[in-house]
Amino acid sequence: MNAMRSAKDSRVAVVTGAGSGIGRAVAVELLGAGWSVALAGRRPQMLEETATLAPKTPDGSAGASIAVPTDVARPQEVAALFAATVERFGRVDLLFNNAGTFGPGGVPVEELAYDAWRHVVDTNLNGAFLCAQAAYRQMKEQHPQGGRIINNGSISAHTPRPRSVAYTATKHALTGLTKSLSLDGRPYNIAVGQIDIGNAATDMTERMGTGALQANGEVVPEPVMEVADVARTVRHMAELPLEANVQFATVLATAMPYVGRG
Repeated sequence: MNAMRSAKDSRVAVVTGAGSGIGRAVAVELLGAGWSVALAGRRPQMLEETATLAPKTPDGSAGASIAVPTDVARPQEVAALFAATVERFGRVDLLFNNAGTFGPGGVPVEELAYDAWRHVVDTNLNGAFLCAQAAYRQMKEQHPQGGRIINNGSISAHTPRPRSVAYTATKHALTGLTKSLSLDGRPYNIAVGQIDIGNAATDMTERMGTGALQANGEVVPEPVMEVADVARTVRHMAELPLEANVQFATVLATAMPYVGRG
């Protein structure tokens, strides 16, 4: 494969957590726009289902995909993910660092098991670092040099929900990771940004419709937005020229309790 392809022809993305929710929606959006996409996640069947959802265009302009079962908390599996992507597509232009877990919901701080805390940290923070590091190494060495990393931060990167200490701590940490990667990527044409998402309609937020615990102790239903709206925002960020970067974007259901939360 010619490493000196035009920027238009070299759009290759790695999407983690691609088997469901936001990751699946973003992967499908990118595939429909002609990106080649490596679908990463722990459940092979779900990744294959995502691949089947890609639009079928008469002119064949939809992108190709590969499914690479990956636990982002395992360094060897992350290395294998990026090796498989480069072997198939020749380079990496985008990492959507999306894989994450909320952990056990509604557990008070004093009752949260260390193993549960560690699982959330390993997935949300350590996994994001490992994937960013692998992407960074590839983007630095490839020709043309550079690429883009978009981290999925969450509204909880700004403001916590009650009883969400592990999730909130990792998402706040992800903001620091985004800033540091963005600074260190400048000499190598690596742009890094973060999208903070609130109440997109996925399996993870299904409970919002029946009621979510609020800071005052009440359980109140919350509005949600279509996950496709998030996917279009990620695509916009991804398709900017590397000379431009959306450093932070917040996309949320308009009436959700975020501004003024608590």
